[in-house]
Amino acid sequence: MNIKLTNKQRNELELNYKKALENPNFKKLINSLKLEEKVAMKNTTKLEDSLNEMITCSKCKGIYECKNTYKGHLIKPSMTEEGLVFSYTPCKYTIEEQKSKNAKLSEKEINSKARMKDIDIKDKQRMHVIKWLDKFYSNFNFKDKPKGLYLYGNFGSGKTFLINALLNELREKKNVNYDLIYYPEILRDLKADWDLYDAKMVEYSKIDILCIDDIGAEKVSDWSRDEVLGTILQSRMNEGLTTFFTSNLSLEELETHFAMSKTAEDKIKARRIMERIKQLSIPMEMIAENKRN
Repeated sequence: MNIKLTNKQRNELELNYKKALENPNFKKLINSLKLEEKVAMKNTTKLEDSLNEMITCSKCKGIYECKNTYKGHLIKPSMTEEGLVFSYTPCKYTIEEQKSKNAKLSEKEINSKARMKDIDIKDKQRMHVIKWLDKFYSNFNFKDKPKGLYLYGNFGSGKTFLINALLNELREKKNVNYDLIYYPEILRDLKADWDLYDAKMVEYSKIDILCIDDIGAEKVSDWSRDEVLGTILQSRMNEGLTTFFTSNLSLEELETHFAMSKTAEDKIKARRIMERIKQLSIPMEMIAENKRN
């Protein structure tokens, strides 16, 4: 529906448009869209907003510092059969994040079906870990309250897959219940819904075997370290429940990670967490071929 403009409104649009044209970037945008003057004039404000978001986006270093109206997106103009339209378009960081999420989902599906027979034994750099897992499976008995593994090493070496293969085998053959939780994701879920906290703490504290995956990849806070991780580890240590960990960090690096501000108090709290991890698991390094390449 065409709205008839008053002379005053038309003059204001023309004035705003001429002022906007003083910006060479605005003029370049108009030319790239091949807009008729009357169309560009009616949409001057939207076009300026779009231009500002595109400029802001070009200088942005990540979604965390996005200043656009819709985080991780920019208002982009384009010409269609219906005329000039404005749409929210994901920025390069949003696209990368989505690709990473899709890859993670695919990886999760593969890991959820992994079994001991699926383990690739060609990579000799992983053989010491594979032998440990095989021995753990063969000797597993609830009454023994065996320690789990703190498996650390380079990114993409297959740490999570190996632990999943063991745990799936234990579930299928020895009726063992387990949870494998991606630690940074669990923290995000708990923050998003505080009502989950009590139920999840009980679940993670009581499950037969728990694997805390990618510990050290999270952003540390007093809450995540002391209230979440500390609570889980203390409960499992008290009950002698088997607990596994995977990380890209060595135990020494993880302690530094947990110390945060490096104050004496934070160092003590970080050390307390590390003592619990050491009580629950055996550290083992695995530097192997990156399976994600």
